[in-house]
Amino acid sequence: MYKDRDCGELRAADVGKQVNLAGWVHRRRDHGGLIFLDLRDRSGLVQVVVNPELAPDAHAASEAVRNEWVLHVIGEVTRRPAGTENPSVATGEVEVVATQVEVLNPSKTPPFYVNEDTDVDEYLRLKHRHLYLRRPRMQANLMLRHRVVKFIRDFLDQRGFMEIETPILIKSTPEGARDYLVPSRLYPGKFFALPQSPQQLKQLLMVAGYERYFQIARCFRDEDLRADRQPEFTQLDLEMSFVEESDVLDLIEELYVDLVAAVTPRKRVPRPFPHLTYADAMQRFGSDKPDLRFELELVDVSEFAASTGFQVFQQAVAEGGVVKGFAAPGCGAYTRKQMDELTAFATARGAKGLVTVALDGDGQAPEALDQEHVRSTVSRFFAISEIRELARSMAAKGGDLLLLSAGDAKTVNTVLGALRDEMGSRLNLADPDYLAFAFVEDFPLVDWNEAEGRWDSVHHPFTSPKPEEMALLDSDPGSVRARAYDLVCNGFELGGGSIRIHERAVQEKIFEVLGYSQKDTVERFGHLLEAFEYGAPPHGGIAMGIDRLTMLLAEADSLREVIAFPKSQSTTDLLFGAPDSVPASQLRELGLDVTPEPVAESQRPAQP
Repeated sequence: MYKDRDCGELRAADVGKQVNLAGWVHRRRDHGGLIFLDLRDRSGLVQVVVNPELAPDAHAASEAVRNEWVLHVIGEVTRRPAGTENPSVATGEVEVVATQVEVLNPSKTPPFYVNEDTDVDEYLRLKHRHLYLRRPRMQANLMLRHRVVKFIRDFLDQRGFMEIETPILIKSTPEGARDYLVPSRLYPGKFFALPQSPQQLKQLLMVAGYERYFQIARCFRDEDLRADRQPEFTQLDLEMSFVEESDVLDLIEELYVDLVAAVTPRKRVPRPFPHLTYADAMQRFGSDKPDLRFELELVDVSEFAASTGFQVFQQAVAEGGVVKGFAAPGCGAYTRKQMDELTAFATARGAKGLVTVALDGDGQAPEALDQEHVRSTVSRFFAISEIRELARSMAAKGGDLLLLSAGDAKTVNTVLGALRDEMGSRLNLADPDYLAFAFVEDFPLVDWNEAEGRWDSVHHPFTSPKPEEMALLDSDPGSVRARAYDLVCNGFELGGGSIRIHERAVQEKIFEVLGYSQKDTVERFGHLLEAFEYGAPPHGGIAMGIDRLTMLLAEADSLREVIAFPKSQSTTDLLFGAPDSVPASQLRELGLDVTPEPVAESQRPAQP
């Protein structure tokens, strides 16, 4: 047996015990006689002392040892000499005096430091993933992920849920993104698809009478490149029969409050979780996933703006748009360069410009502001009385910076929502130990796709419309609200769900609104429609991202830091070199003939 104890578990109570240890050399120090080795395994590290007088063979073996070599060590646990204790590590009171040191495997010099939490180029992180995963922080992240998933399983099991696996090879049906396709060898020219989610499968389980289902599900989406997205991801998939919205949301709130307390107890989670309508979230925060750890609420000043002499504001309102903004506290002293940076930030997100009004001073009420307190490139268009009214309506005071955008509501909300997050970050308004969960509800059922000239589902086509708005599906589909909900936290969407359609006639009506012909509907969804005719219960559920939740709890800056073997931002696997070509013989077995299309250099995905 190479080890009978873990490195990181040794404590003062173990003094005098003989131990077998095995692990990697985290750090080696030669003090001109004594050699000190920090030996690391998954549990942590412990200091090993090799004394040439007590163990000459062990000392000789240790002279060649370097970082990341794999060792087997036998020795006695002793107290460290007084004054040499290390309180920064759990084993800092003790050390192991080695009697034997065996090299199990040497190591080449790694391409980056494993024993230091320094920045590593993204390419190296993914190309040498097996080395990057040795870092203690990565091991802590993956242990946190394990604890999250274990807690979820135990929690749901105690509440009568069954974990049921659903197929990975299914039929291609549109659910909002492209499917990954898998050719069939036995049926040439036909394809399986990897599931974007188990959506229809879990609904069929409700028809089958299982009532409470969950799964830690692997999902796949062939999406265009987007920041911090993965083509394969993991979600908690959950479905319940005989429920309404409140039943699902109450369960999720209880799960997340208890989960955070169990796995990251230092984080604060206020409850009850607030409930925001989609319209309210967009109006107040410019985002359907607002960060509620700070205020900076958006203020609609369209009515005021239309009455001013500033033509940009007047025109925006006259064309049916809005003028909105918020006050950035304490930023009235921003330089012209800083305000230009904010303007560039806004225009990069679709704004035609950004109006900035700096209020000099130190906390004066709007009534006390004079013209000399105002710095703005558009101040000549406003009387001081109008500046005061604007400051009052935006709850601003001397020393603040007013940020305003004009245009169509969608663009203005997008711009100001992003700018609000940017200012929250710049001003350190968001406490990382504070998890501000909230539910966002009453999303639109469909959204008009201008490019395709059709309606698209905002969530997915199996989401139930509000019963009282069903009649509007024929006359005004865009005004129909969905029985859908998202869980958001600290500016991230953690998951979403809905009460589902469980009646064939309603489901067929939704497919009609989305532009599917009857033939397409039957070919793609006939199995589900038929199932609804055999006593389908009312049901609803939710899908929650495991990757994003763990990223939030670990305070990581990327999903890749909480996934063992992620893809690059260009959806490539740098460790295995995938995707890759396959032999022509394999293609012939599948009945495929591949003709690569030339890709312009400008269109190639950037390597990390």
